[in-house]
Amino acid sequence: MRFQERIMRELDELKKLDQYRMLPEINSRNGKDIVVNGQNLLNLSSNDYLGLGDDKAMLASYTQTFRETAHAMTSSSSRLLTGNHPLYNQLEEALATLYGREAALVFNSGYHANIGMIPALSGRHDLVLSDRLNHASIIDGLKIGDAPWQRYRHRDYDHLEELLAGAGERYRQVFIVTESVFSMDGDLADLARLVALKEQYGALLIVDEAHGVGVFGEHGLGLCEAVGVVQQIDIITGTFGKALASTGAYAIMSTLVKEYLINTMRSFIFTTALPPVILGWSLVTLARQRAMQQEREALLQLADTLRQELIGRGFDVPGESHIVPLITGSNSLAVALAAKLRGAGFLCLPVRPPTVPEKSARIRISLRSTLRWEDIARIPELARS
Repeated sequence: MRFQERIMRELDELKKLDQYRMLPEINSRNGKDIVVNGQNLLNLSSNDYLGLGDDKAMLASYTQTFRETAHAMTSSSSRLLTGNHPLYNQLEEALATLYGREAALVFNSGYHANIGMIPALSGRHDLVLSDRLNHASIIDGLKIGDAPWQRYRHRDYDHLEELLAGAGERYRQVFIVTESVFSMDGDLADLARLVALKEQYGALLIVDEAHGVGVFGEHGLGLCEAVGVVQQIDIITGTFGKALASTGAYAIMSTLVKEYLINTMRSFIFTTALPPVILGWSLVTLARQRAMQQEREALLQLADTLRQELIGRGFDVPGESHIVPLITGSNSLAVALAAKLRGAGFLCLPVRPPTVPEKSARIRISLRSTLRWEDIARIPELARS
């Protein structure tokens, strides 16, 4: 079969399964609303959890600063050549200080972080144990690396302990990798249990806080801060691209691990550095979110109210965070419900395999602290009718 014919058939199959995807035409964003294909909708599919991406006053202030300092729009090089702008050092020092840890390392994206750190730190004599519902970037990092890996059942820490028992005798080092807030189910890892297991079995624990940063913890450091285990987790990964309304990612670690990654992590070494204009903006949003505890509390309360209203109408709605997934099961039901909500003025996109397991398609409602109950109060009734 010729190449063109094969991929056309595969695309046709995706359409039959209601798994075909198209890039939307995003016309504009304005606070809570977004214009998609000419239609004004309440945006419930953004990861801008604190609404910082729509803070026009903060942007105007930074724009003025940018004009005065004339930050470059490009780095034109990797960090190991000429791209290591002084703002990188400022941002990493700010992160390390905020977490009370030795060091931080900034990456171009969370994807860069996850596909690079695991292969750099582990090898064929090691073992990586990963939660079954970890993000695709973590799975890709496992596939790229040389280390054998196994997935433990989602949040099943008894299963994880079974895999840990005796592994230290057979492998040089065992790594445990998990998200803190799982991006599709909105549920939380038991970080206290994971810390206890890693200490008991001598494992190294890596926690991806992509969806926890900005939302959990008194200073927005994530679930690790809320649980009180910042110092016990070996590597904490966070992102600027969600609640912090910027671009890039970071990892909190020891100085020794940072030095090692700079010398061995391919997705760090072989990529052009972030432009200074982005680094400066990340410093601004990182500082701003520290004082947004009231917004964090309001966001989580709003999510809890919506979740309980949906559950009360008979829906399967897992999780305990600002991410509220309404499980439909079938792809066609998810697509149809998303279209119905869109017709009523809500942008709530359907999530289907392979992003989630088969027969667990859903509407993923992603809330922001700038929303109020009156903005979303119609959703439970609309979903039921």
